[in-house]
Amino acid sequence: MQRYSLAAIFLHWTIAILLAFQISVGWALEGLGARGFALFQLHKSIGITILALTLARIAVRYWKPRPAPVEGGWQGALAKTVHGGLYLFMIGAPLTGWALVSTAKVKVPTLIFGLIPLPHLPLPMHGHELAEGAHGLLAWIGVALFLLHVAGALRHHILLRDGLIWRMMPARSPVLILLLPALVLGGLALGKAILPAPAPKPAAEAAQLAVAGNVMEAVENEPAPVENGTDIMDNSAAAAGADNAAQPEEKPVGPPPAWTMQPGGRVSFSVGNGGETISGSFSKWTAKIAMDPDHPQSADIRVDIDLASASVGDAYKDGMLPGDEFFDVAAHPSARFVARGAEKAGANSYRASGTLTLKGVSRPQNIRFTLSGDGATRKVAGSATIARAPFGVGNGASSTGLDPKVSVDFSFSATRQ
Repeated sequence: MQRYSLAAIFLHWTIAILLAFQISVGWALEGLGARGFALFQLHKSIGITILALTLARIAVRYWKPRPAPVEGGWQGALAKTVHGGLYLFMIGAPLTGWALVSTAKVKVPTLIFGLIPLPHLPLPMHGHELAEGAHGLLAWIGVALFLLHVAGALRHHILLRDGLIWRMMPARSPVLILLLPALVLGGLALGKAILPAPAPKPAAEAAQLAVAGNVMEAVENEPAPVENGTDIMDNSAAAAGADNAAQPEEKPVGPPPAWTMQPGGRVSFSVGNGGETISGSFSKWTAKIAMDPDHPQSADIRVDIDLASASVGDAYKDGMLPGDEFFDVAAHPSARFVARGAEKAGANSYRASGTLTLKGVSRPQNIRFTLSGDGATRKVAGSATIARAPFGVGNGASSTGLDPKVSVDFSFSATRQ
């Protein structure tokens, strides 16, 4: 019995293994959220690989003669329909997936296996739902065709015993007839095995914890009572004022000295993500500080952060950060923290209550920092905990696994002017 060419045989089994892996992974991606980010990128890479291999398989069909059909009638027509449908699936599924990514609200760059950039297709945004529906429908059709193809091969080999399956084997070997289908099953098993572990808490419980965390953050950062939109004074200042009322009046403190930030500082952030931690930093930011360490109540602090400079060291994730789901850089290119006054929290440690403005939302925010050194140069190191939900940071389906609070750390040196 005439066999297919070795090129056709190689492509057939390679595509089959990759398809089995894609089917196993694809159904689980939607519910993984941010925990499935890396797997989603792998899914895209393998999808484009299947598209390229399928086009090569079509070229081989016309380059190398293929065996003649062994069946006619409705069985032969069904076999041709299944084969044709599989080719349409192997081309259509990657293309609709590509279109889906290209029309998504959050633009995630695609690097094939982290190496080769794949540009987005020039498609209108309103085509996203169509691409998503077509991709899902093709997946179901592909699974049905895949099963029909396997059923047809088993029918010929077990029931008809006509040896048809040997046409797609590089040699007539019992080992190969067991090994190659086993590799396809291995693709299914591998796709299941590499799925991330389930989230530690059910989604409903995690949502309740996020809400509770935001409430606690609001209480923790609640500003002092306001009158006509202006802060009266914070509790510490009020207490200090009450104590000072019974004591001799101190001499007024002069304007605080201004400090110039030196190169080499950093602002970094980290957030939990389903059992792992995503860490990153901002490479561009400025700070204007006027403060007398001995009289921190006169401090004037302003920090501006260029949100487009955010990076977590991964090209895929970095491409998501400027989008609407996270920082929305197009509409809100920078974040700002402003504080008027600070208070001592211990030896060389301070606390400042101010306002953080991010994505057009302003909320009270506390920071803690320490000063080290003396004289005209000081080293500053501090931290803050920011609830992301009130600012709309991580507001999409890919962020469901992220912790509700983000840790921010900063350090730099400053010289008194």
